[in-house]
Amino acid sequence: MAAPDFRKKVLKVIFISLLLDLISFTFILPLFPKLLEFYRNREAESKTPYTVLNQVLRGLNAYKNSFARPINDRYDIVLLGGALGSLFSFCQAIASPIIGTLSDKYGRRTALMWSMIGNILSVALWVAATDFRTFLASRIVGGLSEGNVQLALAIATDISDESQRGSTMALVGVCFSIAFTFGPALGAYLATVTTFSANPFATAAGFSLFLIVTETLYLYFSLPETHTSGSSTRLANGHAKSAANAKASSLSQDNPSQRTRTNSHFLLNFTHLSFILFFSGVEFSLPFLTYDLFQYDSRRNGSLLGFIGLIASLLQGSLVRRLPPLMNVRMGVLSCCVSFFLLSRSTSKAGLYAAATGLAVTSSTVVTGLTSLSSLEAGQEERGGKLGNHRSWGQLGRALGPLVFCSLYWWAGRDVAYGIGGAGMLGVAGVVLGLLRQPRDAERQERVARSKTTEKAS
Repeated sequence: MAAPDFRKKVLKVIFISLLLDLISFTFILPLFPKLLEFYRNREAESKTPYTVLNQVLRGLNAYKNSFARPINDRYDIVLLGGALGSLFSFCQAIASPIIGTLSDKYGRRTALMWSMIGNILSVALWVAATDFRTFLASRIVGGLSEGNVQLALAIATDISDESQRGSTMALVGVCFSIAFTFGPALGAYLATVTTFSANPFATAAGFSLFLIVTETLYLYFSLPETHTSGSSTRLANGHAKSAANAKASSLSQDNPSQRTRTNSHFLLNFTHLSFILFFSGVEFSLPFLTYDLFQYDSRRNGSLLGFIGLIASLLQGSLVRRLPPLMNVRMGVLSCCVSFFLLSRSTSKAGLYAAATGLAVTSSTVVTGLTSLSSLEAGQEERGGKLGNHRSWGQLGRALGPLVFCSLYWWAGRDVAYGIGGAGMLGVAGVVLGLLRQPRDAERQERVARSKTTEKAS
């Protein structure tokens, strides 16, 4: 385990940098409908029939017209936004294992700095995106280079022992909740400020670029290296001694051949994919549901998402960080099952917000818990690659979930779609309750930590 002062410093850097990164990332989320409308109208004015956007819209319309139920034209942009989200996640699924493996070989800090260069290029393309083709390039570059979250998780596990792993992961989850509570609202406000007529969203994009550049400089000057490969002992920023002590203290855990795994990585990755497949479907389809039942507009949907983010943030800052990872996963999956069935039957706003509360519990627990379990089963020399693979499986589920679930929604209706989603989540619950186990090393470390806390209290 890392020295306490070293660990505290690194956690502070992770928290601040990840908060900047995620706020920048969430700027674009509420802007997708208007942003894509802007590109569609601009290309309609140009009267060029074979643009990239026109080709994509033709394909989506053919897909939309295959549904048994008619789909309102207002959802054209929503479906396009979903397709772009799936593309981004698919790019992440490809890149995450590569980024993780490179971080094991060359160090977390080096991999993270290269990732930040890609992020800067992605957002710079968005600033300059006066046509859809440039904006599409921005999303692809961003998907292939975005490694901040998985590398932050790898760094956090480098400096934490098993008894600290859950609380450390919860800290990362708090960053997500704060960013998703405030980032979209700030992005929506900045989009009302026009500084460049050829791209009315340049103000939001420009501020996003400012945050990413600030984050990059902060990481460059403040983040020490927390991982060294077997062939290299050089550490950045003069923290060799602290990290060397951390490595020596956990040497027996770093050799994969000497570890006794409680859960296979395949089982954890499969559970992650299955969960995200269903959960991302309900996330993406929620605006359809609220419009159909209550005629919610973007502002009311934003308030609903803000409510979910606020509840998730409060849970991660208080309860989640104190519970074992497996307990968090079980609680979150069961909560999601309840939310699915509430959404399949409820016709009141009270029922909607009850389901939203369940989704907040889910978003604050499951991914954090599964990532903690995955990190606990990996030695230091393989941790970046294992966490990269784990994230890749989840991003594959996020790429497929919206397409599969929205197809069910429009082919068979809300009741059937959410009913099938709930049944699928019950299957995930069966795996979580019946097959996953708390790692033995973590149980031992937690007992030791509780014993030390009791001794101090007495």
